[in-house]
Amino acid sequence: MTVFEHKGKLLIVDCGVLFPEETQPGVNVILPDFSYIRGRIQDVVAVVLTHGHEDHIGGVPYLLRERADIPVVGSELTLAFVSAKLEEHRITPKLQQVKEGQRRSFGPFDLEFLAVNHSIPDGLAVAIRTEAGLVLATGDFKMDQFPLDNRLTDLPGFARLGEEGVDLFMTDSTNAEVPGFTMTEEDIRPAIDSVFRTAPRRIIVSSFASHVHRIQQVIDASARHNRKVAFVGRSMVRNMAIAEKLGFLHVPKGLVVDVKALERMKDSQVTLICTGSQGEPMAALSRMANREHTIKIGEGDTVLLASSLIPGNENSIYRVINGLTRWGANVVHKGNAKVHVSGHASAGELVYCYNLVKPKNVMPIHGEWRHLKANADLAIRTGVPEAQVLVVEDGVVVDLVDGVAKIVGRVPAEIVLVDGMTVGGVASEEALADRVQLSNDGAVTILGILDTRTGALVEPVEFIARGFVQDNAWIQGATKSIDDALRAANKVKIVDGPELEELFTQSVTRWMQRKYRRIPVITSVVVDA
Repeated sequence: MTVFEHKGKLLIVDCGVLFPEETQPGVNVILPDFSYIRGRIQDVVAVVLTHGHEDHIGGVPYLLRERADIPVVGSELTLAFVSAKLEEHRITPKLQQVKEGQRRSFGPFDLEFLAVNHSIPDGLAVAIRTEAGLVLATGDFKMDQFPLDNRLTDLPGFARLGEEGVDLFMTDSTNAEVPGFTMTEEDIRPAIDSVFRTAPRRIIVSSFASHVHRIQQVIDASARHNRKVAFVGRSMVRNMAIAEKLGFLHVPKGLVVDVKALERMKDSQVTLICTGSQGEPMAALSRMANREHTIKIGEGDTVLLASSLIPGNENSIYRVINGLTRWGANVVHKGNAKVHVSGHASAGELVYCYNLVKPKNVMPIHGEWRHLKANADLAIRTGVPEAQVLVVEDGVVVDLVDGVAKIVGRVPAEIVLVDGMTVGGVASEEALADRVQLSNDGAVTILGILDTRTGALVEPVEFIARGFVQDNAWIQGATKSIDDALRAANKVKIVDGPELEELFTQSVTRWMQRKYRRIPVITSVVVDA
């Protein structure tokens, strides 16, 4: 999520989500921090969406909770995906559909939209003109010369803007470390065909629910090899229905059937397309691997993971692959076959764009720090002055004045956790730390009964442990640590209930840290006799 500010008005470009890592148990998604704009929400003139992937549109429902009538600007397919998402949140948006070649003004911002290709159709770059200068933001893009939908990235438009003078070029960095040019989507057709030609039984394809181009390839292969197709997973069914209705997905009549209809067909005539290519615990493929889904993987089934491994998800994905293999499936993935091509420009394409646009200032966007730095190095090699290439992180404020971009400060930009129905709040980070501690070290509850007149325990304390192995030696050691601490405290004064709870927790924590190098979550409860 990027916020542009000019003449007291705010323009937002993209509003996506991050997905939780293994160190963030129980978290649904992670949002941008809206705290900077919350007090100025009436100054927002529009939110512009470059394409329909979750990491660019997933936060829109939460943004519109702040103010429901913010104009949401995007291409036909992007707005269709957003609308379906907002319907689930019971929000009626104010949509403004645009397409490549159009110009629209929102407040002091004059926007021009340019076609870019990516792993989802209908992507847009956006040129933002103001009195302060011209910014070109690419969104996620690549320069596929043979795109499935014949929609090329508008390089002549990039060059025209370069002639006009681009003051700040914001470019996709995801593949900046990869040399050369990204393969075209067509290049994976032989590998997909090989899977369909050799698979003896069912083929289960896992992909992102918005990866229309890849799913088109699977549908085409199914048609060529006389297999019926069924979509599995709510988001997959919804998105593909939208894409087909709008003409972005082309499905031969009668090819797609309800999943229940496959039970009456031979396994060799079946293709299933489902979610879960990143090992998400609740997605269809993970549940199949865990034998928790109505579709049971069996000997001779072929599972095709038609997407990349997102950094940080590797362990989850390999866990799913192991589970599927255990049940007899042949798992085909990027590591053993050419079944995936990236949707992002590689280094050669980025250099091409820098030479085409000749920007005065560059700010790499999208990707991790190493990707941003690699992209910055490419810009410098093409002649952009090093001082005018800004590698920034969330919350950094950049001013563009008289054609010069400078870092001038920071605003709050913490991660905001969505945990069930709870969004953000101070407790989220604390709860997350407790969950991680629980998963590593378990929990211990200490129960004591206190004689308030004497400050002594009426009977020995009780311990209730979860996720931590306790034996007699542990109980004796923990009891002794409490007794020693209680005797020392009572020499000074008679302790009351709250003080005793704190004493229990601190004494057992210190003892366990010394003895076991473990610190479980300790909860102490003291009741009066």
